[in-house]
Amino acid sequence: MAFAPRLDTAGEYVLPANVVPFPRGFAFAHDGTLFLASGIGPGNEGDNTILAFDSNRRIRPRWWVRDPELSPLDLAIAPNGNVVVSSEHPFGAENAVAIIREYDRADGHLVRILAPRDPAGMRKLRGLRFGAQGRLYCVARDEVVALDFETGECLNAVVWLPGMNGQALIFFP
Repeated sequence: MAFAPRLDTAGEYVLPANVVPFPRGFAFAHDGTLFLASGIGPGNEGDNTILAFDSNRRIRPRWWVRDPELSPLDLAIAPNGNVVVSSEHPFGAENAVAIIREYDRADGHLVRILAPRDPAGMRKLRGLRFGAQGRLYCVARDEVVALDFETGECLNAVVWLPGMNGQALIFFP
């Protein structure tokens, strides 16, 4: 839904209600395309996919993610225009693998996977944001991790706060 800047009127649907069962992140590309990630709910219902909508909010049928290991938690548009998603598969499992998946902006095919050097890193990966110098920041349990997006290199934790279980990340000017 979209809301007025002052939050003084009712919200307005941007897409049809319930277009996905469990929204897990969205972003607008430079051309107005809206990308919407859909995850799995607590009872294992859902579809683990990403949908693309054109500027008229019609689904783009030729843009399709076919990735059985995708379990999206947040979504961002990379500087190169590709779709980047934090993913935890299988979602909520004790042995879940938390990684970042990059999908091509033209057709949705998997471009690459970004992972921490230490397999124990980036637990409970959630929020994604791009910062200065081409860095991708990811909030995870106990930490915020930085990656050099161009090379895919994990630069390790830039924030360490035991007990933190963040869901989102934003930068203030």
